[in-house]
Parts: sequence; structure tokens; C-alpha cells
Amino acid sequence: MCPKTQPRRRGLRIAVWSLVTVLVVSAGLVGVVLWQHSYDMHEQRVSIRHGGHTLNGVLTVPKDGRKRHGLVVYVHGDGPVDATHDDGYKPMWEANAKAGYASLSWDKPGVAGAPGNWLDQSMDDRADEAAAAIAWARARPDIDGDRIGLWGASQAGWVLPKIAAKTPVSFVIAVSPAINWLQQGRHNLLAELRADGASAARTKAEVAKSDTTRRLLERHATFEEYVRAMGGDADGMTADRWGFVSKNYTADATQDLRALRGIPVLLTLAGHDINVDTADTERTYRKVLDAGGALTVKRYPQATHSLLKPSIERSRTKITLTALFSPRSLFADGFLDDQRQFLTEPGRGGDHAP
Repeated sequence: MCPKTQPRRRGLRIAVWSLVTVLVVSAGLVGVVLWQHSYDMHEQRVSIRHGGHTLNGVLTVPKDGRKRHGLVVYVHGDGPVDATHDDGYKPMWEANAKAGYASLSWDKPGVAGAPGNWLDQSMDDRADEAAAAIAWARARPDIDGDRIGLWGASQAGWVLPKIAAKTPVSFVIAVSPAINWLQQGRHNLLAELRADGASAARTKAEVAKSDTTRRLLERHATFEEYVRAMGGDADGMTADRWGFVSKNYTADATQDLRALRGIPVLLTLAGHDINVDTADTERTYRKVLDAGGALTVKRYPQATHSLLKPSIERSRTKITLTALFSPRSLFADGFLDDQRQFLTEPGRGGDHAP
């Protein structure tokens, strides 16, 4: 018998058990991911006709056996957002389902194969789109047309009141909404410069560029004129984006918010929001809506503009791992529970008691 046979067998056993261990751990991790992404709701793809084209949407409904449910209609913020916001909406949809509510969202035009281009839209166009989706939902036998409300984040702050002016809604959840487009842009610019520790000279130069951009917008300058004014450096601006900004830079929600008077509104504000001046937003909402007593304000001191925990948002690795293994914990503490509670309060007509 060869004296090297035993060590070789021992080495083979170690290799086999190492492989088994890796496979078991891998299977366990896959199981955790699948379990964490198994939400307590039914999900289906839907198609909604609007303006001669189709909105590709997702409708989720609670697994409570009821034949009809209230509905939360999702209105996206800025950017090329798909119906699920890369699955980021799903923890919220599950919270809605626990409150007895269905949820509806759709791909922005030009996103995930949807027809059109979201950069061609004005805020009024987006409101018309949402109103068409609500009309579609009201025609469904499984949706209670008297209990349809809105959820919208960031840029949606300019869209939500326009929707309410077009079609009746039962409630509104406004997450990190801005009031005035130009003021929001200046607030964001200065906040980012402070966060970067920018020098006074750099800050002065960036503000001057911002002022030049405003003047170009006011005189309806072309994209080519903008590029020339910036010295040939578009700095990420595209012709489509310039067209989008040109359509919408005068947006201001102050007057439109009057359409929400008497409607229960949950205003959600973050403590680490460098995108939106939350103090100005709260002040304006209270001035326009508080008289009716239907405004509820929730503040999350340890949250970013996206209502994520700052420690998570600052790290791409943490975002990825948390999204994979614990997606419900991405958000600030209490955020999901507060939205669920808002939907079950008297006056919302939820299927469950508070």
C-alpha cells in the first residue's frame, strides 16, 4: 500500500467537507434572501391605457380574503423610476396591505420598456397620468373607489395637489416634498457645497453658474445656448433634461396645495435632507392646510431625503447588503409603522381598526 494514500484521502475529505460547508452556507443565504423578499401581499402586473399608450403597472392587494380594498396610488419622484422602484416600494406596499390597502404604481414613460419619455412630461402631464390610473382603478370591482389616496415623494410634491384638483382622493402621504423648484435647487446646491467643505471661492463660482442657468431658463434658451454659457461643459445636463427643466422650473406647490384642504395629509420630513428645505415645506403646508385640522406631520431626525438611515445611504455596500438581507430595515425607524397607522386611523376608512 502506498504510504501517501492516507494523507491524500484525508485531504480529499477536507476538500469535500469544505465544499459541503460552502454549499450549505450559500443555500442558507439564498434562503434568507428569498424569505426577506417574500412579502405578505398578492402582486400582479397590470396595463392602464392613457393618452393613446399603455402604462405598465404593478397592483398589490392584501391577502386578507376581502373582496374590496382601499388603494394607495404611488407617484414617483425625479429620475427614471420603474413601477417597484427597484423593489424599494415593496416594504411600503406590505405595510399598506397590513392596513387593508392595495397599492398601485407604474413604470415612468421610457423606463423598463414603457413607451414614451418621462423627460417630455410636465407636472400637469404627470397629474393627468395619475388621474387616468385612478379612473382605471375605480372601475375595478376589487377596489373601493371611495377609499383611494396618494403617496408621493420629492418631485411628486408638485404633482400630488394637481391630482387632487382633477379627481377626488381620500388622503395624501407626502414624503420629502419641495415647495418651489428654484428655491429647492438653490437649497440643494448650497447644502451639497457645505457637505463637501467647499471653499468660499468655489461656492461663489457655483452660485454664479446657478444664476446664469436661471437667466437662461427665464429667456427660454436652447440647450446649445446653455452649453455655450457653461463654457462647453454640460456637467451631466442633456438636451432632454434641459427640456424637462425648462418645462417645470417655475413649479411652486403653494397655491396648488389648496386642493388638499380638508383631506387628511401625512407630511413626512427627514432630519438629514439636503435636497429639500424641510422647514420651508412644513411652514407652507401648515399655513395652507392646518386650518382644516387634517394635517399630520411626522419627522425623522435620523433619516435622509429618501427616508433611509444615513449610515446605510452613505455606503453602497451597506445599501446592497441591507436591500438583499433586510429590506424592511432600510428605512428610518418608525417610517413604515407610521404610514400603516395613518391608513388605519378613523376617517381613512381602512379595513382594520386602529
